[in-house]
Amino acid sequence: MKKRKTREGEEGMEIVWQTPANPPEPHDYIFRNGRRHVLPYYFEFISHVKNRWAGKTIVDLFSEEFKGRPYDYYVGAVKCGRIQVDGEIVPVSYIVKRSQKISHFVHRHEPPVMAWDVSILQKEPDVLTVCKPASVPVHPCGQYRKNTVVGILQAEHGLAPLFPIHRLDRLVSGLLILARNASKADLFRQEIEAGLVQKQYIAKVIGEFPVDEQTVDANIDYNAREGRSTAEEKDTSSDTPVKGKAACTKFTRISTDGTTSIVLCEPITGRTHQIRVHLQYMGHPIANDMLYLSKHVTDRSAGGTSADRAAIESHHFLKSSFHDKCHEECEENPRHEFSIDPMCTNCPYLAPKGYDAHEEGLWLHCVRYSGPEWTYECPYPDWASLS
Repeated sequence: MKKRKTREGEEGMEIVWQTPANPPEPHDYIFRNGRRHVLPYYFEFISHVKNRWAGKTIVDLFSEEFKGRPYDYYVGAVKCGRIQVDGEIVPVSYIVKRSQKISHFVHRHEPPVMAWDVSILQKEPDVLTVCKPASVPVHPCGQYRKNTVVGILQAEHGLAPLFPIHRLDRLVSGLLILARNASKADLFRQEIEAGLVQKQYIAKVIGEFPVDEQTVDANIDYNAREGRSTAEEKDTSSDTPVKGKAACTKFTRISTDGTTSIVLCEPITGRTHQIRVHLQYMGHPIANDMLYLSKHVTDRSAGGTSADRAAIESHHFLKSSFHDKCHEECEENPRHEFSIDPMCTNCPYLAPKGYDAHEEGLWLHCVRYSGPEWTYECPYPDWASLS
């Protein structure tokens, strides 16, 4: 049963609120223009007042800390009870105190993801392996709840609970291992923490990658504000400390057509964007990685000059192909598919404001994980063929 709350003063609407206890269902999804959308739904976000929030008015707290909606929205939300403190409606001038519970009832619009299936590779009593599509996050996070691998598997296959034992970035595709119980998840994590698990990815990169195996041993410094990492190698002639965390990746060329190469990537450590930034550091960034395709790529290979030129050409090609899709995605207005909420800042559109309709998956794919007595693999994607 879904949690029902009928609120007064909202044009007589009966609103059905969902909680995390309500599992995703097949009818929650619709498909359009190659994207998987989630029908908007009402959801209760709960948080507790942090020390730095205490002493602010309820409206100022939300407008300063959650900038995705305008100030006037928060004023209206407090007045009509969509924002409550300790389960009670409060005035807009209410001063919040430490540890109080704040509830925000929202009409939630999740960003769409690519419409590819989450295909099941192996289904064992304790383990499930799937091929994760690019653009789909693994588990609920940020704006995503139903449009996740875990949510889709629960809705379409009735598989729950699931415990992801490793992480793939949202834009990365490939092998994802999920334990089907907590004890099996703990065993996997113990092996990973002990350094007993080997990981293999493939990437499509700019330029003609060197024939010999390459090892990059360069620290990774992640900037959370910018959402990107940088690589830095220690200068043995200087005492200046290197920023970031130690990181090492091995690379082996699989094939090349002279313009791009397919490369096997074996991360020894697991830092944020490690493979992406180590490839950029070598002068061979992933060929459609707009975050790390840059004219400032360090020239660390004989093919550096041509790689830089190819990166610029690839950038312009991708921008053009993305632009062709933009108008159709941005103009969608499926009023007939869900009820418009008069207070919602995203209605009448299906996708939330700020969604990048240009987004595509990275040419980076997880192909293999292996431990002391187990190995799981995933087929190569179509882009891995250069013929």
